[in-house]
Amino acid sequence: MAFSGIALVALAAAQAAAPTSSGVQWKPLQTQPVQVQPATSQAVIISSPAESVLRAGTEVPLRMLETVNSNNRSLREGARVRLEVAQPIMLGGAVVIPAGSPATAEITEVRRKGMWGKSGRIEARVLNVRVGDRLIRLSGTFDDKGVTGTAGVVTSIALVPLAGFFVTGTSANIPAGSGVKAFLDEDLRIAVAPAAPAPILAPVAAPAPLAQ
Repeated sequence: MAFSGIALVALAAAQAAAPTSSGVQWKPLQTQPVQVQPATSQAVIISSPAESVLRAGTEVPLRMLETVNSNNRSLREGARVRLEVAQPIMLGGAVVIPAGSPATAEITEVRRKGMWGKSGRIEARVLNVRVGDRLIRLSGTFDDKGVTGTAGVVTSIALVPLAGFFVTGTSANIPAGSGVKAFLDEDLRIAVAPAAPAPILAPVAAPAPLAQ
């Protein structure tokens, strides 16, 4: 009986040490941990406040799109005058107000030429400029006046009494194409779309080969 017990123990130890039927011993898969860096936003350079705002008082050159004349009987105070931006208004390399943007002015005074050498006069003020669907306030005035006939009146009175009554001055006239100087009447804050964050690619370790 003692011999049989020893034989069984030896047999069991031999079976435990024997290789599998395929002759390969499998080991656990060895992998290296994958380290993924946390996503970060792409750096965006933010300009100083003075450079991101187009300040009130910035000059906006305009150009008349129509002729106004004080001798035109339909020209009255409150009448609108069409203009356009003559040069693009830039900020940091970007166009804020494109050339050709429509602008509007308003007639504030009209004086016809008259007897006794009275000359005509036109005064107007700039109101706004349209960029897309937004009206931007502008400021600035412009005017023109004709030439008085005072010298002619004095000569006429000296030669013939009451003749100076028939001497008139000239009409005020602002032709199409004339330049008009206007200025921004409000601060324009320029928004810049932030850049999208750059994707981060994390390398993945290859699985360890199987031991033979």
